Amino acid sequence: MNAKNRKTFNSIFHNPVKSGIPWKEIESLFTAFGGEVSEGRGSRVRVALNGVRAVFHRPHPQNVTDKGALLAVRRFLTTAGVKL
Repeated sequence: MNAKNRKTFNSIFHNPVKSGIPWKEIESLFTAFGGEVSEGRGSRVRVALNGVRAVFHRPHPQNVTDKGALLAVRRFLTTAGVKL
């Protein structure tokens, strides 16, 4: 995991919840932890990490996530047992 991934991880778990994290950085974080990212229909993205699966919607038309999506990513990472 590189410094950018660490920064993204810390931003996801920052309180209060931040918004505006680019989605590509979140996908990169999933991959850095050994997750499998695959395309679904439309804007869906499937992620499998440590036996836990989730489906997220890639933000559009902008490429930054909102607070609700970040809470879902945070919950997914916690359930998958990811820690720094």
